[in-house]
Amino acid sequence: MITLILLTLSNKRNITKKQIFKSLILGLIMSSIISTSLLPQGVSAISLVIPMSVVESFSVVKNGKLTVCKIDPESYEVTKRVKMTITAYTSTPDQTDDSPFITASNKQVADGIIANNMLPFGTKVRIPELYGDKVFVVEDRMHSRKGLYHADIWMEDLQDAKKFGAKTAYIEVLES
Repeated sequence: MITLILLTLSNKRNITKKQIFKSLILGLIMSSIISTSLLPQGVSAISLVIPMSVVESFSVVKNGKLTVCKIDPESYEVTKRVKMTITAYTSTPDQTDDSPFITASNKQVADGIIANNMLPFGTKVRIPELYGDKVFVVEDRMHSRKGLYHADIWMEDLQDAKKFGAKTAYIEVLES
């Protein structure tokens, strides 16, 4: 069975529970009509109405399911705070290995990548003292001599990384 998801994004900022309930009922009725009259047998439709103010971002994963990412970046729960030395690195062989644009988790380097030896790959962290609400994802490792309480932020520009230097700050480990 194939399921189509009809996603409607509303520009209204303050949608009440009653309006959401009405739109869900209408969406279910519409998806039922679409499923029974317009779609081939074996295909069903689900209709969802989501206010734009609620949706931060979404992505379609390989199996075709729609995954809505964390709705509000400030709504992540902090599971622990850890004091660390924070430095920066770039994609040069002298700072990485022979594949400087690929992280230890086999991801392409990008803004928001952070290296750490303690936290598992995919762990989301914030460094509020330095970056406010920006969320980083642990996707890389460092040399073991750096230890567990050291984080390295990937930066595109070598001069920016040098200018960043070394700082001590608390990182917030976010719920997964």
